[in-house]
Amino acid sequence: MKIITLTEQEFDTFASHHRYRNFYQTSAYGKTMEKQGYHIHYLGVIDDSGILIGATLLLYKEAFMNYKIAYAPRGMLFDYNNAFVLKEFMDRLKKLLSRQNFMLLKIDPLIPVALHDRTGKIINTNKDANIILENLLAANFQYHGQTLFFESEKARFEAVLTLEKDIKDLFKSFDKKVRYKIKKAIRSGVEIIMGNEESIDIFYEFVKRKYSRPASYYHELYKFFGKAVNLYFAKLNTETFVIISKQLYEKELEKNDMLAKKIQLTPNTSRSKSKLINQKIQSDKLLNIYKKNLVWATNLLKEYPKGLIIGGAMNICYDHAAFLLIEGFNQQFKTLHPNYLIKWKMINDYKNANFKYINLNAVGGEFGKENKYSGLNEMKLGFNPVVTEYIGEFDFIINALPYNLYRNLNRKK
Repeated sequence: MKIITLTEQEFDTFASHHRYRNFYQTSAYGKTMEKQGYHIHYLGVIDDSGILIGATLLLYKEAFMNYKIAYAPRGMLFDYNNAFVLKEFMDRLKKLLSRQNFMLLKIDPLIPVALHDRTGKIINTNKDANIILENLLAANFQYHGQTLFFESEKARFEAVLTLEKDIKDLFKSFDKKVRYKIKKAIRSGVEIIMGNEESIDIFYEFVKRKYSRPASYYHELYKFFGKAVNLYFAKLNTETFVIISKQLYEKELEKNDMLAKKIQLTPNTSRSKSKLINQKIQSDKLLNIYKKNLVWATNLLKEYPKGLIIGGAMNICYDHAAFLLIEGFNQQFKTLHPNYLIKWKMINDYKNANFKYINLNAVGGEFGKENKYSGLNEMKLGFNPVVTEYIGEFDFIINALPYNLYRNLNRKK
C-alpha cells in the first residue's frame, strides 16, 4: 500500500465512481474552499498492484504553533468494511501527515446508518454500519457519538425527497399544512424566478445570518460548480398581493355585516345568538388582520411597483440529484410562505429533469420531543421525505501533545 498525490482530474475521476461520492469530495469544492483560505491535498491510496483503492480531498489550515488541522468533508472515499486495510492506511497516513506538521484529521464519511420516516420511525438499516464503526475505532479514530442536532461540521440527519412518484402524487403525499402554505403563497402573488451570478449578493442578504460564510463563498461556488448551481428566488408580485388582500378584506367585510344584521334580528333568548356573537368576534379579528394586510400591500405596491424579492435558495446538482445548500427569506413575509413555494418549484423542476431525489439538507434527529429545531423539522418533514441518518464525525489524532495543548487552550476561552 502506498499513499500518493493525485491531480484534480485523477481525483475527480475516481471520486465520481465511488459508492460514497458527494459534491464535497470534488475538485470544484476544493477550489472553492481554497479561495476561502484553506489549503488542499488530493490524496490517493494504491494497493501493491498499483490500483487506486481510495482517495480523499483534505482541507487544512494552520491552527496552533505551526501545527495544522485537516478535514475530509464527507470523506474519505474508502472501503471501511476491511478492518486490516483501513488500519494499515491510517497508520501510513499518520506517518505522512505527522511529517507535515498535522496534529488532527477530522472526517464525517457519507455512510448511512439508518433511514427514518418523517415521524422518526426506522424503516431500514445499514447492516454494515456497526462493523464500520468498530473498524474506525480499531484504526484509532475517536467517535463524536450519535449526535442529534448540529454539533458537528455536517449534520448527521438529512431530509431526502425521492422523485419517483408522479408530481400529483408527490403533492398529495405532503402534509396538509404544507399543501395549504404552497397554495397560499401562489394566491398571494408569490412567484418563483431563477437567479444567476449577478444576483448572488441579493441572495446573500437572506442567508448571511444563518451561516458564517462571506458572500465570496457563494460566488466561488457559482464559479467552480458552474451550471450545477441553481439559484431560486421568491418574488412577490405586489399588484397581485393588493388584489388578493382587497378581495379577502371585502369578502370578510360582507360576512361581518351579515353577522351583525343576524345578531340584531335574533332575540336575546335565542340559543343561536351566542354562537352568532362568537362568529362575529372571530370575524372582527380577521377583518382587522385583512385591513392591516391591505394597507401593507398597498404601501408595498407604491414602493415596489415591479415586485419585490422576498427569499432565495441555492442548490448544487450532483450525480442526478439536487442538494439544497442553504435558503433564507425576509421574515417580514413569513406568512406568505415563500420558502414552501420555492421547494415546490424545485420539486417540479427536478422531477421534469429526471433527477433521482432532492436532499433538503439538515434536520434534527429528535423527532418526538419539542426542541429548538422542531420548526425546522416541521417545515422540511412536511414534504414527506425519508430522513437519512449518517454515521457521524470522527477525530484521528496525529500529534497528541500539540493537539491536547490546543484543545485545552480553546476550552479556557
